Amino acid sequence: MAHVLLMNPNHNPATTTAMCQIAAVGLGAPPTPWTAPSGPDLITDPAALADAADLIASAALPLWPDGIIVSAFGDPGAARLAQRAPCPVIGIGAAAARQAAQAGQPFAVATSTPALAAPIDALMTAHAGNAPYVGCFCADADPAALMSDQGALDAALLAQINRAYAAGAACVIIGGGPLGTAAERLRAASPVPLINPILSAARALRLLIESEHA
Repeated sequence: MAHVLLMNPNHNPATTTAMCQIAAVGLGAPPTPWTAPSGPDLITDPAALADAADLIASAALPLWPDGIIVSAFGDPGAARLAQRAPCPVIGIGAAAARQAAQAGQPFAVATSTPALAAPIDALMTAHAGNAPYVGCFCADADPAALMSDQGALDAALLAQINRAYAAGAACVIIGGGPLGTAAERLRAASPVPLINPILSAARALRLLIESEHA
């Protein structure tokens, strides 16, 4: 069985546990959890994203796994870590964009971190291929407050999903590793298919590992 490490750049072990549970569905087995030893509980702005990138890129891992998932939507440090890792490294943001692009239809992102809209737009555009990227639709409430109130979070994200749908999106990515559980809760209420980036990365990594071991 492949050994996969899920790295949570947010300093929040409870979020890591939830993300590992989602990733296990795509991997077929639970990944090994890793939580940022320092930093904010929730990455909400470019400065925190940059700090997380440095942390991930330089992380000292006692044993290299068969694959690594960087489970924050901005993929902080994923590309730099991949340069020194002897295994595949997949960021959940890029994986979600590639999944959305496969259908060739317009797609969008719904998220709770408006300060990260610019890096999200850049990441989505870089991996969109020929699929039209409609944009990033952000809740305007305080991200930390939303994360502490499940009902408010779901309502805020659903409002952004509906905005994205009205703008022409044929599917919507829920933009955030810590939002993975919300993505699953909102599937039935969404007017369009939702993409959970953690599942996108887990499934992509599993296929990659299986092909390398074939």
